[in-house]
Amino acid sequence: MSDLLKDKVAIVTGSAHGIGRGHALELARHGAKVIVNDLGTSVHGEGTGHDADEVVALIEKNGGIAIADYSDIADEDQVQQLFDRATQEFGRVDVVVNNAGIVRDRAIWNMSVSDFDSVMRVHVRGTWLMTHVAATKWRERAKAGESFTGRIINTTSGAGLSGNFGQSNYATAKAAIVGLTLTTSLELLGLGVTVNAIGPGGMTRLTATSPVGEQAFEPDDLKPDEYHPMDPAGSSPLVAWLASDQAQLVTGQVIRAIHDKIHLMGGWYEKDSVSSNETRWDANTLGVKLATDIFHTRAPGLR
Repeated sequence: MSDLLKDKVAIVTGSAHGIGRGHALELARHGAKVIVNDLGTSVHGEGTGHDADEVVALIEKNGGIAIADYSDIADEDQVQQLFDRATQEFGRVDVVVNNAGIVRDRAIWNMSVSDFDSVMRVHVRGTWLMTHVAATKWRERAKAGESFTGRIINTTSGAGLSGNFGQSNYATAKAAIVGLTLTTSLELLGLGVTVNAIGPGGMTRLTATSPVGEQAFEPDDLKPDEYHPMDPAGSSPLVAWLASDQAQLVTGQVIRAIHDKIHLMGGWYEKDSVSSNETRWDANTLGVKLATDIFHTRAPGLR
């Protein structure tokens, strides 16, 4: 067992299956005490269960320390209780990995308001609430004169960065998480807290629901050090490093972990521009300039 995260206390949400399960196992492998949080719902957010117990058993079998938690991370009171319990059990919280999520995929004309709200509730409200409570507690520690480091690692996706047909709810949520990451990285910088987002890949229960999805598998289905390009735990070493003291100077970043590659994402930037030379734009003139100089096409009606 590595000591990269020795004495660290980490909460990993949605960690009973798939990517979150991989994170919990990896953090424990490097010495962290892990709160395995999972409401135990289906991929559509239905039902409850105690699937987190299995992950705790695996961690303990390998010599690690973990407890299971079944809190709804989109419920304010339950999130507060989750942090209170983590503090009672282990003294504090050092790392928060916001991984929990559900999908309800449909083209926008078939998607119900409930489908949209449910996905936003888990991904956006849940990530925000976990961040809010963590930030509040860390700020209290800082005001009391305590010196410490904190880590928040959020989860975005290719859908949130580039869009994806049939996922207007999920893509919106994942894009919002990037905005939350960038903003809170600025707000928490002075406390010694870093906030980053990862964009993982892998064959999971969620991806298996898509029309082209393949059979899901769990990270521990693989032998130790065995490589699979769609391993749900493929991004977990990145999460462990971001959670460590080695990553203290890395914040406000979006990093994708796809197959064997790690991609630092660049975000929005000014790709090209046109100027009106300090006069008010005329819509027709603007249209011609955009068509010819920016989009390199012919505007309708131009000869």
